Amino acid sequence: MTDFLEFTGERFTPECVREIWLEHWHRYAFATSFARDRRVLDAACGEGYGSALLARHARSVVGLDVSATTIEHAKRRYAAPNLHYAVADVTALDQMANASFDLIVSFETLEHVARQSEMLAGFRRLLAPGGLLLVSTPDKRTYTDLTGVVNEHHVRELYRPEFEALIEAHFPVHRLLAQKLLFQSVLWDPDCAPTFSRAATMHPDRIDPKLDYDALYYIALCAMDPGDIELGPGHVHLFGDAAESVYRHYNDEIRKHIAAGHRLVAQENQIAALQAEIARLNAALQQR
Repeated sequence: MTDFLEFTGERFTPECVREIWLEHWHRYAFATSFARDRRVLDAACGEGYGSALLARHARSVVGLDVSATTIEHAKRRYAAPNLHYAVADVTALDQMANASFDLIVSFETLEHVARQSEMLAGFRRLLAPGGLLLVSTPDKRTYTDLTGVVNEHHVRELYRPEFEALIEAHFPVHRLLAQKLLFQSVLWDPDCAPTFSRAATMHPDRIDPKLDYDALYYIALCAMDPGDIELGPGHVHLFGDAAESVYRHYNDEIRKHIAAGHRLVAQENQIAALQAEIARLNAALQQR
């Protein structure tokens, strides 16, 4: 029987569905392209699903989380020869050797800790020459300010300028990518891997030749040397599930609403007919 970890809202679990599923898996799917044959640290690995995905591509993966219960779960569910899980506070990694990793990923961790600068300083120390850090966090403006929703598990959320200033205090080079679930119409060559060169976003008064949306999350690629980030400007990375779960759920809900609308119209017509019949009967009674 599969060992499932209860979803509390603090850590994502693979049993979650639709938007949250796509957001979390996308980050790790993106990271796999940097993980091949590298020594990888998944800092605040949570349930362990991402570390296990990275382990399919990496030389070795270490997944760390502050929760002993979560780590024991990850060890049971995702055992692999090149995958190791351990309990650790990612803001205090003094026990780990300098330059011991080629790739560090830490997705949706920053906002959960107060010692954010200490965490990034530790990551810089642990990166080997030529190493790369991928770190993500929600944008406070779009995630909290515009929605009015407060995540009780977040200690300190960051606006984009704050996020970039924090990174620049520890890494001389970084590239920022925006992340958001979008409804898009896509044109692609069905016979080969895509090379994206065009995008367009419709506004009421214009069409912008780019993806022009407010990011919900930011992912930063951080390094010590510009040559360590092999990612050109304008980079786009798409991710989806073949079952199209979000779109299918959307269509299911639309069909339910349409069907409910038809039933409502039928009921309103029936009520109108009954009211007309009552009025006719009342008029007939008054004539007697």
